[in-house]
Amino acid sequence: MTATTARPPLQGITVVDFSELLPGPFLTQNLAEMGARIIKIERPPHGDNARHLGQGAFEAVNRGKQSLMVDLKDEAQRDHVRALIASADVVVESYRPGVMARLGLDASALCQAFPRLIYVSLSGYGQTGPWADLPGHDINYLAAAGVLAVSGQANGAPAQSFGLPVADLCGTMYALSATLAALFQREATGRGQYLDVALADCALHWMNPRLGAYRSAGARTVQAQREATLVKAAYGAFRCKDGRYVSIAALEDHFWKRLCTALPLAPFDGPEYATHKTRKAVADAINLRIEQAMESLDSGEAFELLCRHDVPAAPVVHPAELSTQAHFASRGKLGAGDDMPWVRFPVAMEGMGGTDLAGAPSLGAGID
Repeated sequence: MTATTARPPLQGITVVDFSELLPGPFLTQNLAEMGARIIKIERPPHGDNARHLGQGAFEAVNRGKQSLMVDLKDEAQRDHVRALIASADVVVESYRPGVMARLGLDASALCQAFPRLIYVSLSGYGQTGPWADLPGHDINYLAAAGVLAVSGQANGAPAQSFGLPVADLCGTMYALSATLAALFQREATGRGQYLDVALADCALHWMNPRLGAYRSAGARTVQAQREATLVKAAYGAFRCKDGRYVSIAALEDHFWKRLCTALPLAPFDGPEYATHKTRKAVADAINLRIEQAMESLDSGEAFELLCRHDVPAAPVVHPAELSTQAHFASRGKLGAGDDMPWVRFPVAMEGMGGTDLAGAPSLGAGID
């Protein structure tokens, strides 16, 4: 990423951040990378629970922020925070519904006092509805949104098989896009607004492509939906001779034809398996045949062979190897660090290049 003297996209925007753990802090981390000033409000005596539950994750999503320790039950300290909010553009909070209202810092009170304020509430199930007060974590939101039912192995139990907190990060991205849209809209209207972002709602919205596919295929049972989602011929990670894995995704008919040229896949390389529909009916057998073919190749050799035949493929890179990946390094995505460096905001924008944010803040001083 090339350094530039242009103004960062969110320079001059101030965010007062009451959130903890992952979704809220990751939202404000993205805003910080775009140039916003983030004032992180932390509760005494230990601050954000992520400081002791997962220090590494805390550092990853709190870089470049200012920390301020505040006892929100103390009226004088609340007044100090309210004064900060008076000159802020965005408030982010992730408490259970009702907590901020009891403190007099809810959206109704603050947006009335400060009409240009954009107030973002991040919660599991939203501020309204029968489940609004329920506690939850990522797997609960995925279960509620229908995602977990079609996740895991085709013939196994539902499982959170993705190695990232999908609902948490999905919700963060919706909160980010909605916050940026609200800032843009404020330029036209002069008014801020309240954003009720529920992680379960966001995961539910991501179900739209699946729901459309199930509808058109007539897949009405969960088993039929799991097979439609999880059973794919020539799609998966395949083990090579050296014990490493290479991913293959030869879904389209022309890619399948190229894969058959690259690997010995008889008897599935004949015309009777030329279409996606016919391959899907024998997907397990095809994938077993690919496994057998890949076992004779080292992973580097297999990747080079598949690339030469223009087959969608990629090595399965381990997290500790990310710093050695020439592709991402060449695109300027990897910041300074050891074998697990920080990853910069993925979209290059004017004013954001060249430097990394400072590390996560130490727990800030309290208000006298």
